[in-house]
Amino acid sequence: MKSRHLQMIAFGSCIGTGLFLGSGASIQEAGPGVIAAYAIGGFIIFLIMRMLGEMAVEHPVAGSFSAYAREYIGPIAGFVTGWNWWFTTIVVGMVELTAAGTIMDFWFPGIPHWLTALVALVIVTAINLVHVGAFAEAEFWLSLIKVAALILMIVVGAAIVFGLTPEPALGLSNITEHGGFFPNGIAGVLFSLVAVIFSFGGIISIGTAAGEAQDPAKSLPKAINNVIWRILIFYIGGIGIIVLLAPWNELDTSTSPFVRALSTLGITAAATGLNLIVLVAAVSVFNTMTFSGARMLRDLSRGGQAPPFFDSVNAKGVPVRALLFNALLMGSAVLLNFLFEGKILIVLLAIIVGAELISWSAIAVAHLNFRKRCPNAAFRAPLYPIANYLCLAFFALVIALMFMLPDYRTGAIVLPCWIVTLALIWLGKKRHDARTK
Repeated sequence: MKSRHLQMIAFGSCIGTGLFLGSGASIQEAGPGVIAAYAIGGFIIFLIMRMLGEMAVEHPVAGSFSAYAREYIGPIAGFVTGWNWWFTTIVVGMVELTAAGTIMDFWFPGIPHWLTALVALVIVTAINLVHVGAFAEAEFWLSLIKVAALILMIVVGAAIVFGLTPEPALGLSNITEHGGFFPNGIAGVLFSLVAVIFSFGGIISIGTAAGEAQDPAKSLPKAINNVIWRILIFYIGGIGIIVLLAPWNELDTSTSPFVRALSTLGITAAATGLNLIVLVAAVSVFNTMTFSGARMLRDLSRGGQAPPFFDSVNAKGVPVRALLFNALLMGSAVLLNFLFEGKILIVLLAIIVGAELISWSAIAVAHLNFRKRCPNAAFRAPLYPIANYLCLAFFALVIALMFMLPDYRTGAIVLPCWIVTLALIWLGKKRHDARTK
């Protein structure tokens, strides 16, 4: 896997449903002030990415999360973190399949969501069964389409706002009126952080791919440094243009705010084209989760933390058993959409945010211990150890905010239950292994 593939994996896993569809929820909470929320969230994730990058350059392994937690925190942390990240890839995959059905409603409101989810599941699983190169190339081009669409959206949107088209300039009225830049105050910005954080979740998939990178000492630092600032520009630039194009209180959460903004302006053809890009974004992230989840399950198996059945690859290096098992679990989204169409998405989103916080916290803690053992690492994360404690405090704040938001309270409740469950499973496994020796 080349550097360009690594960069696009990070692009593809981050520029997805969270930005194109989920950003509507954060805009409803904060109004134009959501720009500040994305800046704050982006800075925190930048710090986490640099911590992960420092460890990945020194110790590039597939399924890096569990390996680093196991090595620098302890065996139980490796078990919890590894299974948690695997679980995250499954639930994110289910979200993207569900989102694909919602996105298709723009054109074909009569098509059931479960059918769209089934078609996407079959196509993406087939691509990942071919070869790691097939996944990498597919993700490269899918992500390139998304990036090009975002750039075009920002450029065209800026032209409309500043009067570079035949129509009169929109100006800044949509962020100065309708309650101003912070219509819901600082509290609105804080509450929007929960939805914002979900948007950045998949970016750490780059760590999962580290073990299959060519020359990780060069490709990983380049991929991490290049991707982060581009992501921030696309997020802040993209969201900024959206709140300039349309009043924030007219952007509901049932459709993509990007598509809604263009529809509000009467640009129907562009809205149709952009909705296609939103669909591509969902499929792209599902593609990345399919890849990452299979590698994580195989890594758990190699470490003796999952059944040995999953520790196998075919002649092309594809962990087929792990891949098909994950596809079966992700396919439960098809059944859930059949039984609870229109109701399952927000529940899955809340659970994902909680699971992501576990992974990020593990990276921050593991990095604290890693730096003590490797003080002269080649690719050093900035602001150590202040950055580590800052990130952990931020994640604690997000958990507190989740308890206050009814839509996300499920995730906050599931979070400690999930950690305790995994810890008990590990203790049971440890006792079983001790008896059988």
